[in-house]
This record gives sequence, C-alpha cells and structure tokens, in this order.
Amino acid sequence: MDPKSLLARPARTILHRYEKRDTILYALGVGAGHDKGGRELSFVYEPDLSALPTMAVILAYPGFWQMEPEYGIDWRRVLHAEQSCIFHQPLPVEGEVRGEFRIDAIVDKGAEKGCLLRATRTIYDQSDGALLATVRQVSFLRGDGGCGSHGEALPAPRKVPDRKPDAILVADTRPEQALIYRLSGDLNPLHVDPAVAAAGGLERPILHGLCTYGFAGRMILSWACEGRPERLAGLDCRFTAPVYPGETLEVALWRVAPDGIAFQVRSAERGVVVLDCGWASLRC
Repeated sequence: MDPKSLLARPARTILHRYEKRDTILYALGVGAGHDKGGRELSFVYEPDLSALPTMAVILAYPGFWQMEPEYGIDWRRVLHAEQSCIFHQPLPVEGEVRGEFRIDAIVDKGAEKGCLLRATRTIYDQSDGALLATVRQVSFLRGDGGCGSHGEALPAPRKVPDRKPDAILVADTRPEQALIYRLSGDLNPLHVDPAVAAAGGLERPILHGLCTYGFAGRMILSWACEGRPERLAGLDCRFTAPVYPGETLEVALWRVAPDGIAFQVRSAERGVVVLDCGWASLRC
C-alpha cells in the first residue's frame, strides 16, 4: 500500500438513485416499525414518509472498495473501526444523490500494529446540489502497518461519562436482521454465510456494524429528538465487538450538554460493549 498515492487520488464520484421503498427497507433493516406507540410509522409508511438520518451511510455507498487491487490494501485483515456522520439537512425519501469519495488520512501504528485509514464521502442532492451529509469511516488495516502516516491527525474519540446513565433503552434485533439489512447494499457474506463466519473465527454470522449504528441512531432520535430527523445533527461511535442477530441491545444515554448526548451500546446477553465512545450532536 502506498499512502501518498492513495491520498493523491482524485475524488471518486458515485451516483445513486433510490425510491421510497429503499428508504422503507433501510428503516426495517435497522429495526424500525414495531414500536408500541407507533412513533416510527413515518419511517416505514408512505403517506407521511421520512428518512432516518443514519440512512446516509448507505447512500452513494462505494461497496467494499478496500478489496479493489488498485488500493493495494490487505483487505482480508480490514476491520471497521469508527463511524462518523454529519447530517446537514434531512434526507430526501427518494431521488438521486451524488457521493464524492476520497481517502484523507492514514495513521501508521507500526509494522506489527497496522494502521488506521479514514475515508470521507460527501453526499449531495443531485437535483439542486445541496449538501446532505458528510460520512466518515475509519478502517483498521491490520496488515498494512509500517507504511507511514499521511494526512491530518485523527481526533481522539470521546469517552462516555463515568457515572450512571440518564437512560438505558432496550431494542431487540431479529434473528434475520442481517438478512434484511444486507438488502440495503452491504452484501458481505460474513453476515450471512456460516462457513465464511467460521473462517473469520466467529461462531456464526454477525450483524453489520452499521446496522447496530442505525439501531443506536433510532433510539437517540426517539429519546432526545422527539423522533424528528431534522434535530439529529451528527452521530459518531467506535465499533468494539460484534453483535449476533437476535441479541438484545442496551443503549445507555448520557445528556452531557443541551446539544450533545454521549452513548454506549451493549449486548444484553453477553454483557459486552459493542459500540463505545458514542456522541450524538443535536439541533436544539
């Protein structure tokens, strides 16, 4: 892998047209639609349909680009480490968007320790050029250490407060949750095929990290934003452990500021933190 050449590559443009049914399918993939109060009906039903803000992660999605030979990455040893999104305005429920994708930072940890790579995707409404979202993903390239650091330094993740949470919300994932979520574009067989999961040292297929991210976003939207997508301005987290479909998620929430919520997500069955260093930015 040549870090200098990766950062020098021109932005990759991705066009993505989607329909209302795709917006509904994403919402179903992250568990929307079965809340008892019916507050999430607007995310899964056409008459007054709204898009979940976290749907930005699948728009103009470049696929498993680390596998493409021109990047020179040891893709078999890549892990999704962190996810950050800025939601500049509510997403259209249908239309065409344009994504401008580039690699903008590489942090070398050492020859035996791998490196961190951040890729940024800015998403625009193709009809009027409006900026909709900025999506940043940090990948841990375990097989590419010793390459040297290039680009700006990555910000340190926020720690959750060392006190009792202000709320703990519970969400059940379904046994077939990964089978639904993958229909929004992430077709990695690790989330479907038991043989692939076993080859990766897992007892069975795991849930997509961005599916868990979407679950957390839904919980925060309900608790802190009255279910209004325009009030969620950003969502950041670090992935720390896999979730198995069918597990129960416990989303711990701390109100740190009028415009900021810290959060952490655990698997209730295993007591394992699966998302950490979470931060939701709000529009008051």
